[in-house]
Amino acid sequence: MRVAFLMAPVGVEQVELVRPWQAVRDEGWEPRLVSTRAGTVQAYHHLDKADTFPVDDVVADTPADGFDALVLPGGLANPDALRLDEKAVAFTRHFFGAGRPVASICHAAWTLVEADAVRDRTLTSWPSLATDIRNAGGTWVDKKVQVCHAAPGTLITSRKPGDLDAFCAAFVQEFRR
Repeated sequence: MRVAFLMAPVGVEQVELVRPWQAVRDEGWEPRLVSTRAGTVQAYHHLDKADTFPVDDVVADTPADGFDALVLPGGLANPDALRLDEKAVAFTRHFFGAGRPVASICHAAWTLVEADAVRDRTLTSWPSLATDIRNAGGTWVDKKVQVCHAAPGTLITSRKPGDLDAFCAAFVQEFRR
C-alpha cells in the first residue's frame, strides 16, 4: 500500500508527521512525502523549528491515483498553506472522489474544508476549527479520534498530538480494509 503524506514546505507539526509515518512503515506499507515544492519540508515543534524531511513527490507532478490512502499531518501553518494551493486541494479532493481513506489530525482539517470534503461528515480537529467545519456543512465532535464512513470513502480524524496513539491505531485499522 502506498500512502501519501501531503504537506506544505513549512509548518508541519513534526510529531504529527513522524508518528503516523512510523505507523505506516510498521505495517510494511510505503509512505511518500508529497509537497507543493521539491526539496525538503521544515517541521516544527509547535512554533520552534525542528527537523527537515526530504520531499519524495511534488503534488503538481504526482497523480493522486497512484496512492491508496492519504494522511494529512497538522501544524498551524502547514494546512493554511495547503488550502491556498489549488493542486494540493485537488489532490486531497481526489481521494474522496475515488472512495479512498483519508486521515487528518489537528489543523489539517482546514485542507478538508477547502476541498469541500467535510459536508455531511462527522469529524474532529483542533477545537478552534469547529466553527469552520460546521460552516462547511460538517459535524464537529470533541473526541480523541473520529471515524466517519460517509460515502464515498472513510475519513479518520483526530484533535492533537496527545491523541496520536488512538489516531494511528484507527487509521491503520481503516487503511487495512
